[in-house]
Amino acid sequence: MADSRLLRIGTRNSPMALAQVERVRAMLAERHPGVTVDVVAMSTSGDRWHGDLAALGGKGAFTKEVDAALINGDVDLVVHCVKDVPGDRPPPAGTVMAAYLARDDVRDCLVHPGGLRADQLAAGTRIGTSAVRRIAQLALHWPHLVPVAIRGNANSRLAKLDTGDTYDALLLAASGLQRIGQAGRITEAIDVDTMVPAIGSGTLVLQCRDDDEHTRDIATSLADPRTTRETVAERTMLRILQGNCHSPIAALARTEHDGHLSLRARVISLDGKTVLDAHEQAADPIALGTSVAAALLRQGARDLLDRAAHSSE
Repeated sequence: MADSRLLRIGTRNSPMALAQVERVRAMLAERHPGVTVDVVAMSTSGDRWHGDLAALGGKGAFTKEVDAALINGDVDLVVHCVKDVPGDRPPPAGTVMAAYLARDDVRDCLVHPGGLRADQLAAGTRIGTSAVRRIAQLALHWPHLVPVAIRGNANSRLAKLDTGDTYDALLLAASGLQRIGQAGRITEAIDVDTMVPAIGSGTLVLQCRDDDEHTRDIATSLADPRTTRETVAERTMLRILQGNCHSPIAALARTEHDGHLSLRARVISLDGKTVLDAHEQAADPIALGTSVAAALLRQGARDLLDRAAHSSE
């Protein structure tokens, strides 16, 4: 496809977000060499706020300013981490998720200054994380460890860890550390069957205006079909469960050798004492996400999620 135009890409101004845009810029340079990219970086309310994200409306705090710039025509395309995109409501009116890029490492990882693995940590070790999904699975597998709330981008979290005042170790996304060149800080990449990942973990999505056919065509050309099917399955399940930043929901879809999808999902109480699991296969991602959500609801997921939401208020 031969293109010759300026493409304005909107993004958060964190080091990780800017690294993600550079990945998109490189893909565009390879596949659409006539396109000139202008990066429009902006601060979001989620980046500026240091309290509970729920007070700002949850995950949408990291996307709403960027989405507004897209809707207003200030940018043509935005790059989001899928796990930062709210799953309990559709994209803003007039916009479309045009492409899911090939998935990166989906695992959570431990960062410990002394190089210890999770199973080697002493009782009372303070683990920096604010994600209820991680907190619940910490309680499930390592109840002797103490989660301590932490905010900020990955670089600032690493800096806080290095002071040693509040945190003894961190739980972070492996893909995030890899994107900012800090993979060497990873002490342990935790197996996905132990720490089931976040919905959309390791995946970037390109969003544009629905009526901007030219940008939509360019974005769609970068999509990865396998990641798209897996992400649609995960996010279908999340939407049906009405998951948000207070929801201890974890899931991972995989493409099997026969082309079918498998989806394993878990809903966990914050104390780790109640675990609901569902694991199914299907050819259609929407049908799979719907079926897995229904299986979890039959096991009592709605009550467990409501209790988790109330305990986080």
